Amino acid sequence: MIPLSPGPFVRYRATSTVLMLCWICAGFTCTGSEHAATATLPATFTDLLPHFLVEPEDEYIVKNKPVTLTCRSTPATQIYFKCNGEWVHQDDHQIERTVDPATALPIMQVTIDITRQQVEKVFGLDDYWCQCVAWSTTGTQKSQKAYIRIAYLRKNFEEEPQGKEVTLDQEVLLRCHPPEGVPLPEVEWQRNEDVLDPASDPNFFVTADHNLIIKQARLADTGNYTCVAKNIVARRKSTSATVLVYVNGGWSTWTTWSSCSAVCGRGWQKRSRSCTNPTPLNGGTSCEGQNVQKSACAAACPVDGGWSEWSKWSSCGADCSMWRSRECTQPSPGTGGRVCQGLDLQSLNCTSEECPQTASGAEDVALYVGMVAVALCLTLLLIVVVLVYRRRKEGLDADVADSSVLTTGFQPMGFKPSKPENSHLLTIQPDLTTTSTSYQGTLRSRHDTVGKFSMTNGPLLDPLPNGSHTLHNGKLSADPGEFVSRLTAQGYFKTLPRDADNTSYGTFNFLGGRLTLPNTGISLLIPPEAIPRGKIYEIYLTVQRKEDIRLPLAGCQTLLSPVVSCGPPGVVLTRPVILSMDHCSDACPENWAVRLKKQNYEGTWEDVLLMGEELPSDPYYCQLEAETCRVFSEQLGRFAMVGESLHMGAAKRLRLVLFSDAYCATLEYNVRVYCMDDTQDVFKDVMQMERQLGGRLIDEPHLLLFKDSYHNLRLSIHDMPQAHWRSKLQSTYQEIPFYHIWNGSQRYLHCTFTLERLSLATCQLSCQLCVWQVEGDGQSFGLDFNIAKDTRAVDSEFLLMDGSTTALAGPSAFQIPYLIRQKICSSLDTPCPNGADWRMLAQRLKLERHMSFFASNVSPTSVILDLWEAQHFHSGNINQLATVMADIGKQEAMIFLVSDGEC
Repeated sequence: MIPLSPGPFVRYRATSTVLMLCWICAGFTCTGSEHAATATLPATFTDLLPHFLVEPEDEYIVKNKPVTLTCRSTPATQIYFKCNGEWVHQDDHQIERTVDPATALPIMQVTIDITRQQVEKVFGLDDYWCQCVAWSTTGTQKSQKAYIRIAYLRKNFEEEPQGKEVTLDQEVLLRCHPPEGVPLPEVEWQRNEDVLDPASDPNFFVTADHNLIIKQARLADTGNYTCVAKNIVARRKSTSATVLVYVNGGWSTWTTWSSCSAVCGRGWQKRSRSCTNPTPLNGGTSCEGQNVQKSACAAACPVDGGWSEWSKWSSCGADCSMWRSRECTQPSPGTGGRVCQGLDLQSLNCTSEECPQTASGAEDVALYVGMVAVALCLTLLLIVVVLVYRRRKEGLDADVADSSVLTTGFQPMGFKPSKPENSHLLTIQPDLTTTSTSYQGTLRSRHDTVGKFSMTNGPLLDPLPNGSHTLHNGKLSADPGEFVSRLTAQGYFKTLPRDADNTSYGTFNFLGGRLTLPNTGISLLIPPEAIPRGKIYEIYLTVQRKEDIRLPLAGCQTLLSPVVSCGPPGVVLTRPVILSMDHCSDACPENWAVRLKKQNYEGTWEDVLLMGEELPSDPYYCQLEAETCRVFSEQLGRFAMVGESLHMGAAKRLRLVLFSDAYCATLEYNVRVYCMDDTQDVFKDVMQMERQLGGRLIDEPHLLLFKDSYHNLRLSIHDMPQAHWRSKLQSTYQEIPFYHIWNGSQRYLHCTFTLERLSLATCQLSCQLCVWQVEGDGQSFGLDFNIAKDTRAVDSEFLLMDGSTTALAGPSAFQIPYLIRQKICSSLDTPCPNGADWRMLAQRLKLERHMSFFASNVSPTSVILDLWEAQHFHSGNINQLATVMADIGKQEAMIFLVSDGEC
């Protein structure tokens, strides 16, 4: 029995070597025990207190394995353990006795085992502890406390490192709070399963709270970082955090300017730079800005030499000849020009007192005969000319020969310009002193117009005298191909398509006008004063078929708009016209580098404008709206808008349109899905083509954003009623390659799903059409229709039938009357100190982002009104514009009350 309080004991001396010790403890006496026995101590050590050679130490119980506590003391007669204030039973002790050979002192060692169950039974205390107590004849000693804890390590980290994307040389902090554990876990960091040693790599530093700091991120530091916690129980790993060290691209220095592109006159020179200083790595951003710059240049034209006037003849010399000369100085040849061809010195026989006289003879006779022959030839030639003139005069119609035509100031348009650069050949010189009204059309004989031109109500000009000629007001002839054929016969228009449905034309003077291609979103606004006074231009507008145009596209470039031609290219404009056309880019300008391309006379496409980097001195400017692009241009020609995606987030708008056969008499049934650019011109072509094929529209068009991710577009049909329908396709989906859609050069991309109904009586089809980009977002459309009923014809509300006139000339083309427009411009062009001028007008119309472009024009107000006309031709409200003028505070706001008669 273990005593609760060991009392004093009595040591008896005897002759025997061993004496029995008796314990007196709480009224109980223990005798005869092996543990109570002690050896007789030498007399010299009877006064020593016990001291500990080995004291119990802290231990951890791992899983269910017990721990052993050891205590050793000298000189000691008894040793026992006390745990959590209670004596450990003497049977649980293991005691060993030895004698120190050096001091002859007795040494006692005792050990006990502590189990997990013993520790877990203790409640209310922080820790389980044990202490060793040793006795000698002099007194007792207590050892240090040894704490026994159950070791563990939780599974979940309290905070795990998070992945980061950092730039080169940036400091990186990865946090780690290891799981709770006893003993406290140690933490180490790994990169790609390799242990990081901050001692060997000073770029790494581990803080006291176990966070990892990368002082300056290097490319080699890109990897997966893991926080590892471990103690005697287990080893835990956090989730890996990916650190991506990227490098943003930087521009190299500009190259030197290239030589001028033009051998003579105005041309372009360019310089380039590359995004290689440094090259973008690991997803770093590419360089912002353009990699090619163009600048206008002028090359000196070669000057061909020209002869001066001949000098006077010299006096007759002794050799019976006289001389005269000229020089190649008017002008002198320069810049590689040709020198003058011909003689610079002439001689002629002569007679004088210094020249010996010769008698007239056979040579004089020959001279006279030659002169007579020349006279006879000239007489015969004159007779022939007179006869030809009389015959032609007799064959002419008296009406056509009416001289009143000459007084109208018009010239016929049926001619071929000799050189493209002579733009004055494309104009007609009118006499504008007789009338100020607008007009349109060409001058032709009456008998040529019968059956070709339809007369309109209210012509702007009265018939010409004698009724010999008639001017028609802006209406297409019954044969519009005649105009196209006439233009394509000229040198400029060899590539003009003969598709009259996609071509509009009209005749315009300084009052301006508008050309429109119905159902395409394409129009050309010719502002007043854009055509010089005294000139009349016959202008056309057409949209090109994409498959007929080879537009060079490189890298991530894609065609965002239709290819539109307006001309003739050689006309002279005093103000920019506005070309409006649809585009299919997404509504995020930061995703794109958009360029305006123009085809030159040689057929080469050139970048003439980079959106966002326009200069006021450029002949082109562009306003990019959500779905429309408006190009200001002082030159007519062929234009297209090309976008280059700056990153994978850029997307094009696609329009998905579903068609099927209008009538189905067989078991097979076809569903056609068109994937086209979201522009009205392509939609119009598809609708016209399906009308010819006899197709029917089975669902409203859907919008899909197609991203620049290099992934194809997949289409599939699901959830068909298996009892009535089945698909005849071998594969589960159809696929359109990425580049077929992205380059935008193919107009009619579509997939055909061939389905089969099991009975002719089945007329209802319900299914799901899924369209998705591989590894991207997709869309699903539910289809439910009756194949026997043509419920939605091709000419439905989805094809807006634009019945507007294709060509409008003069005041009818504008909402703002001409005189009111002039008053507005004169009122707002003059700067006002309080800003109540054209700048406030631009702000109220939400056009303030184009301030620099407006300011570069002679009349900023007129350009603002031009843009307002282009935007609000169909939906504009003149009263709203009047309200804006009134808000500005101008008294001229009352000009909107001017009567139509005054305008």
